[in-house]
Amino acid sequence: MHDYFNQSLETYIHAALFILFQSCFLIQLYFLVTNQSRLTRYKPVETLPEASVPISVIISARNEADNLRENLPAILEQNYPDFEVVVINDCSFDSSDIVLEELSARYPHLKIVTITEHVRFKTGKKFALTLGIKAAKNEHLLFTDADCIPASPNWITYMAANFNQPIQIVLGYSPYKKTGNFLNPFIRFETIKTAINYLSAAINGDAYMGIGRNLAYTKTLFFSVKGFAAHMHVISGDDDLFVNQNATSANTAIEINADAFIYTDAKTSFASLFRQKKRHFGVGKLYKQRHRRMLSIDAISGFLFYILLTSCLVFNFEPLLAAGLFMFRLIFQMIIYSRLFKRLDGKDLLWYMPFFDAVYYIYLNTFGLIGSLIKTTEWK
Repeated sequence: MHDYFNQSLETYIHAALFILFQSCFLIQLYFLVTNQSRLTRYKPVETLPEASVPISVIISARNEADNLRENLPAILEQNYPDFEVVVINDCSFDSSDIVLEELSARYPHLKIVTITEHVRFKTGKKFALTLGIKAAKNEHLLFTDADCIPASPNWITYMAANFNQPIQIVLGYSPYKKTGNFLNPFIRFETIKTAINYLSAAINGDAYMGIGRNLAYTKTLFFSVKGFAAHMHVISGDDDLFVNQNATSANTAIEINADAFIYTDAKTSFASLFRQKKRHFGVGKLYKQRHRRMLSIDAISGFLFYILLTSCLVFNFEPLLAAGLFMFRLIFQMIIYSRLFKRLDGKDLLWYMPFFDAVYYIYLNTFGLIGSLIKTTEWK
């Protein structure tokens, strides 16, 4: 009787876990079909659009002398009829001031805003950006970072062309440069997966985040919502929290033409990557409730899918069926991602899909937990 009870209990547990595995499979399939597949049907403008709205490019820089010297000319020399570049030198103690003065002598449309360190008042990036926005003379603002470089001289043109009524927010894309560093493939993979999610959500009329390396919005929108006041107490979130709180189905557009990409260097060590992601994930708990729920369901279901798949294979419980569901999902992913990874400059990463996808969901849950528990106190 005791053996029969144990055998029945084990059968029930196996059945329950397999049902959970199937549920995770269906949830993952739902995200692929209803969210991510929409981006495959989106057709970016291929020919250079006409755009003439005056643009202010805003860059907040702290101790970025080398990056400013290397990258800023590519922004200052954009092929656009009417723009200025506002650089906020945020409490730098390197040679940023000298580099900026040299560049301002060559480029009259470069405007410099300097913030000096105060012993009692520590400033963050949101404060610096607010001063830069106030100093900007134009209504339409385009944001990037000092360590970023445009893919082409037409970056501003493609981003600015989206500013038609009633568009107030434009979400761009910023891939990492390809290098031989061992972390580089996964960092690029994660960046593309993140981009697929937030760009697809925007197309679906429910934008929840943007990337500050390539983001545009209007000054009117910024001041109408009192800027970053709602989350000024959080060190990060100048990009994704602002978009999360202010984007609507009517006022948001995306731009993913390859000439509108902004490239930057990926982290090269676990320590630097940990600090960066801890900061990024720390603001997720302040997203709107429906966005937190959506992202949590995707992350947890993906994590459980791989855990339960491994359990089914290891303990020989319906291994063929489990493997079949895995292959079906993988093939469906490859059909959708083959076009998107190519469009987002990650075609070479498709070969890593089976392994990196599993690592991606472990990474999401790990940093999601860390971000919810640890407070970040510095932006740079």
